[in-house]
Amino acid sequence: MHILVTNDDGIHSVGIKALADAAVRRGHKVTVAGPSSQCSANSQHITLTAPLLVHEIPWEGARAYSVEGTPTDCARIAPFIVDEPFDYCLSGINNGENAGSAVYYSGTVAAAREAAMCYIPSMAVSIMRGANDSMRANLADLAVRMAERFQEIKMPRFALINLNAPVIPPEELKGLRLCPISRAYYVDGYEKRVSPLGQTYFWLTASDTSEVPMEQPEEGSDYYWLRRGYITCTFLGDFSDYNRECGSLLDGFEA
Repeated sequence: MHILVTNDDGIHSVGIKALADAAVRRGHKVTVAGPSSQCSANSQHITLTAPLLVHEIPWEGARAYSVEGTPTDCARIAPFIVDEPFDYCLSGINNGENAGSAVYYSGTVAAAREAAMCYIPSMAVSIMRGANDSMRANLADLAVRMAERFQEIKMPRFALINLNAPVIPPEELKGLRLCPISRAYYVDGYEKRVSPLGQTYFWLTASDTSEVPMEQPEEGSDYYWLRRGYITCTFLGDFSDYNRECGSLLDGFEA
């Protein structure tokens, strides 16, 4: 396959390298197109009023491009950079889970969704904060193997796979769970402050912490299983006619 690898943590993040390296190891042609800077929580942000500068950068085993834009820009512009069409898009590995409500804010998920909108089957891949190289490599290998299997079927447009992993050693993972996203929402807030110039401003309290407080996730949801040591797989989009077929494709997968 010709695989597009992108993300929202930036072209130089360890997660995007792990994903691209895994695809190269399994014999795929890989093109990397990632934002030149950190773009988390950009959601489906598209650059409309500024030029998109693209720079080719060195990358062992793949062609790689640093895009001065958003994750969505990367997914949209990648087909115009290369001549050969893409068979699949892998977005990640994000530093921090994209489960529950996060799927609506995540640049990682948005890039995968944008690829799907452009008729490229796609998957968003994320891991909880604090992961090491072996955890990322294990998740990357799983993601590429899943992409190989899911590339066999025609997925609905606008639909994607969302894969999340907990931060535990690969040998301690409890398996893979197919589940819905949690509806638990964040319970952070804003702190009112006054600048040295006497100007009133508000600061998002969660930005000072490594974990955003949230409501209790529902039993059986992605957050529920993540916190219990499982890798979670969620289909985002209209899979009403595909749930049974997609679910069966996960049979035999070991996390």
